Amino acid sequence: MMAAWWQGVAQDFSNLPGAGQVLSILVRLLAAALLAGLLGAERRLAGKEAGLRTHMLVALGAALLILIPQQMHMPPEDLGRVIQGVAVGIGFLGAGTILKLSSQERVQGLTTSAGIWLTAAVGLAAGMGRLGFAALGTILALVILAVLRRVESWLGNRQDRHKAEKSGQDQLRV
Repeated sequence: MMAAWWQGVAQDFSNLPGAGQVLSILVRLLAAALLAGLLGAERRLAGKEAGLRTHMLVALGAALLILIPQQMHMPPEDLGRVIQGVAVGIGFLGAGTILKLSSQERVQGLTTSAGIWLTAAVGLAAGMGRLGFAALGTILALVILAVLRRVESWLGNRQDRHKAEKSGQDQLRV
């Protein structure tokens, strides 16, 4: 009885490649999760709901979605369709992070949505073994998210001061 059970389990895992290739796959999956973790940590530090775990799961899922057909030796045009499917599909998840605040007449969550979309691209790159692309994309995204937030804040403060000055000038004219 136990032997039949064990044979079933062994058969389920028989599709795994040799040890060297399993290590390569593991490195790709870990890279996807860790790079996405950096993006998720930045989003969490910024006070956003989609943080560490969300970003890691998105990248890991994207990496798996490209690794499986790649391991099945799909032709490049079919891999291209997989990439298209992930890019479109992740858009639906990202759309769920966008809120329109009707009382304030503003939209919120666009950056988080774009970050989730980019995180899927990082996962795809890592899953395909393009770890350099995945790392560079992550670094650039962190610069955009962290450094440019300060630039936006500075620009917003300048705009607020300009509006206040203009408002004061308008009151003097009355």
